[in-house]
Amino acid sequence: MDLVYETVVHDGWAVILEIMMNQRERGDTKMKGMPCRKNSYRSREAGFTLVEIIMVVVIIGALAAMVVPRLTGRSEQAKKAVAKADIETNLATALKLYELDNGHFPTTSQGLEALLKQPTSSPVPTNWNGPYIEKRPVDPWGQVYEYRSPGDHRMDYDLYSKGKDENTDEDDIVNWE
Repeated sequence: MDLVYETVVHDGWAVILEIMMNQRERGDTKMKGMPCRKNSYRSREAGFTLVEIIMVVVIIGALAAMVVPRLTGRSEQAKKAVAKADIETNLATALKLYELDNGHFPTTSQGLEALLKQPTSSPVPTNWNGPYIEKRPVDPWGQVYEYRSPGDHRMDYDLYSKGKDENTDEDDIVNWE
């Protein structure tokens, strides 16, 4: 075990300092006030070097550069999936329940609001047991779903979202395809 200690003129003192350094290295609690003069290898292991930190940052940056481009188009894809689920499942189920209770679907003029509160316009539903949905039916882009009954594409009703661009075109999410 290499010890670093000051050479004292008197040999008796050198021995005492060497004993004190050994006690300090072992962690002897009686020696807490004594400074450790040994430049040990353990003290250099206590942290990371700048090179190690830079390597970790470079690796994380490389991983992020590979993953982020794959996720960029996913939010639009997720919005389309939510709109499709609303149209084909959530709102379709609510409309079918409305029809079971009242014998007909809401008219175009009554719209999807008839699923939230009882319509007062003709034909007024006599067995309305709603609300059939909990909140106003809005697509992921913040627009109200389009509803027509009777439908242009289906006999019962047409239900669709105009999508991101709010125009009727090929990116619409519809219930008739």
